[in-house]
Amino acid sequence: MTFADVLPHVTATLNAVTILFLLAGLYFIRRRNRDAHRAAMIGAVSLSVAFLAAYLLYHFTSPIFRFAGEGAVRPIYYALLISHVVLAAAVAPMVALTFLRGLGGRFTVHRAVARWTLPVWLYVSASGLIVYVMLYHVYRPVA
Repeated sequence: MTFADVLPHVTATLNAVTILFLLAGLYFIRRRNRDAHRAAMIGAVSLSVAFLAAYLLYHFTSPIFRFAGEGAVRPIYYALLISHVVLAAAVAPMVALTFLRGLGGRFTVHRAVARWTLPVWLYVSASGLIVYVMLYHVYRPVA
């Protein structure tokens, strides 16, 4: 097994732990525990940066696999993949904006954009995990 073979599993793990940090951040802010919320969100952003680095490394060094599923699952997979990719591109600047506003203490504007950022970020992370499971576990890659 090569380093490139391991990277999809690494990125999936980073995605899964990011979801946990996001949900922890939501839990803490709803209980007005700003310090714990801040720590959880710094963790989520850090994991997402690590995810992006591993994801880009993988896609620049590995072949692209064709989705092996057939029949009705193909349009479902591609609809999920397309929505994931489009929203992943959109959420990156949203996360940066939300994160910087929070770090800067601009909580009113932070809260306003976070209401949109969190659900999109959670969807992107969860849909990424579903794509990973479908591509690497349910329907094995075809080189």
